[in-house]
Amino acid sequence: MPTPHETEKQHVGPEEADQPPSMSSHDAAPPAAPSRNPCCLCWCCCCSCSWNEERRRAWRVSRENKLQPLPSCEACATPSPEEVRSWAQSFDKLMHSPAGRSVFREFLRTEYSEENMLFWLACEELKAEANQHVVDEKARLIYEDYVSILSPKEVSLDSRVREGINKKMQEPSAHTFDDAQLQIYTLMHRDSYPRFLSSPTYRALLLRGSSQSSNEA
Repeated sequence: MPTPHETEKQHVGPEEADQPPSMSSHDAAPPAAPSRNPCCLCWCCCCSCSWNEERRRAWRVSRENKLQPLPSCEACATPSPEEVRSWAQSFDKLMHSPAGRSVFREFLRTEYSEENMLFWLACEELKAEANQHVVDEKARLIYEDYVSILSPKEVSLDSRVREGINKKMQEPSAHTFDDAQLQIYTLMHRDSYPRFLSSPTYRALLLRGSSQSSNEA
């Protein structure tokens, strides 16, 4: 029969059960510097500070929206035939096109690698942020969702880049993930982009563009 002490240890309250899993030693980042309100930045989220449980839960619910900075105009934009053809000229042209990013993201979803685009977009959003408090929050979200080995959306990063991120997370900045973002950009360019150009999705857009051009002529 378990002792009262053992029973107490086995009990997990609703607040504790709702906390994210702890990170492994390989993946965990050191706590934030004391000057950055370490209470709110601690990885274990166990302190009783102004970030009460209700706010934490609302934060989790809105996480996907925060980490998918894809404006609605990108999802509904209709690219011109010339724009669609330009995507085959270079990966940069594709990624600089809002409609191109949207179409390419849908393609990545069919290959179960959409997290690469989501990570890249999240890094772009982070680099545009000037408020340090928001930078701290978004950096932690990006780490938990795309860098942590515990996340189902973990992106593929080499050990050098991962170690660099862990060090930078002591004091996050808008450029904490620059090396990782470049590595994922290169991965999408070399691996997914060639398949996208030969995919039925892109071919259909080319054909539709050709048909529109013929009708206009």
